[in-house]
Amino acid sequence: MIRLKTQEEIKRIRESCRMLAETCNALVNMIEEGITTEELDNFAQDFIIRKGGVPAFLNYQGYPATLCTSVNHVVIHGIPNKIKLKKGDILSIDLGINLKGYYSDAAFTYPIGKIGPEAEKLLSVTRECLYRGIEKAKSGNRIRDISSAIFNHAKAHNYGVVREYCGHGVGFNVHEDPQVPNYLGHGPNPRLKPGMVLALEPMINLGGDDIKVLEDSWTVVTADSKISAHFEHTIAILEESTEILTLMDNNLI
Repeated sequence: MIRLKTQEEIKRIRESCRMLAETCNALVNMIEEGITTEELDNFAQDFIIRKGGVPAFLNYQGYPATLCTSVNHVVIHGIPNKIKLKKGDILSIDLGINLKGYYSDAAFTYPIGKIGPEAEKLLSVTRECLYRGIEKAKSGNRIRDISSAIFNHAKAHNYGVVREYCGHGVGFNVHEDPQVPNYLGHGPNPRLKPGMVLALEPMINLGGDDIKVLEDSWTVVTADSKISAHFEHTIAILEESTEILTLMDNNLI
């Protein structure tokens, strides 16, 4: 069931999203060659708790960390570890916050030092996919309008589009209805209405569409071991406009 939010509830979700953006801005200032994803995770957990929030992913269905930190060919749900990031890596960070019962969700992919042209283009196009989707996320359109915009832009560049995971409703819980696929399928296609709060999140691969889950039951990697990028915003569908609630500094996402 799709749960529409009131203006007051969107205000509360907006506050959670603002805290998330602040956390991501602080993380970006730390990301550099030699740091570990475990160090980033420890910082994020402390930062969120000191600000009065709760890390939404920590212990969610057993997930063991605050951040999902996915490096290179890891698509999503990479578990923070002690491996040092190195120049040329790309790091996707996915983060959710529960602030007094209101949830936010966002992700971005960030280069470690100078990266190759293929990786640069993948990051750029994946971010563009997110914004193509947001352009179609307006009252009166349908979920499939979002999916089509994301999918068509990715495929125009011959990139793989992850199908097993997708965007979703958010606000009262980490994941809510409706699902927002990044590809064109035959599932439910509800009309977008004021009061919907959605997390749009294209996961785009340099190679093929296919992915696999590692033995830890969390880490999702590309089947062909080619790199993957992930960008995500929480957005609110309003009467006359759509608001991006998780905007970050420096045009990060």
